[in-house]
Amino acid sequence: MKISGVDIRPGNIIEYEGGIWRAVKIQHTQPGKGGAYMQVELKNLIDGRKNNVRFRSAETVERIRLDTKDFQFLYHDGDMLVFMDKETYEQVSLPEDLIGEPAAFLQDGMDVIMELHEERPISVQLPDTIEATIVEADAVVKGQTASSSYKPAMLDNGVRVMVPPHITSGTRIVVDVYEKTYVRRAD
Repeated sequence: MKISGVDIRPGNIIEYEGGIWRAVKIQHTQPGKGGAYMQVELKNLIDGRKNNVRFRSAETVERIRLDTKDFQFLYHDGDMLVFMDKETYEQVSLPEDLIGEPAAFLQDGMDVIMELHEERPISVQLPDTIEATIVEADAVVKGQTASSSYKPAMLDNGVRVMVPPHITSGTRIVVDVYEKTYVRRAD
């Protein structure tokens, strides 16, 4: 499906110069002279390269629709991640760098959505939030609890996040996977 260059939005998958790219950031600019354009930061879904491109309003690009399938994360195998198709029970191994930093939040048995292009895995979407346990939290400095300050804490998966002062070791919290931020105390 063809779309205008100024209609690109973050998260759109487009075909550009023979590759498959995801729009990461966009900035619409309308200079005093000349036509408007969209400055787009693209990430190649095959090899991970990044590129900044200007698209004028007259330019069109091909927007790609990826197929999605439900998978379940099984386990880490070195620097590979093993997933299972929930319909066919077929196992797929993918490199950990395909997911990037959110791979630290993968838990055995976690349901994920795999995006495929022509039956080839392109990316994996984790749930937006997960529950994790605080294993180490800094002590609260006297007077710090009255202000809206945060302190560093270590999760059971080794990721550091900033938490409110009242959170202590052993507390279960909900964490935003992609922002690596504290959301709330787990129920």
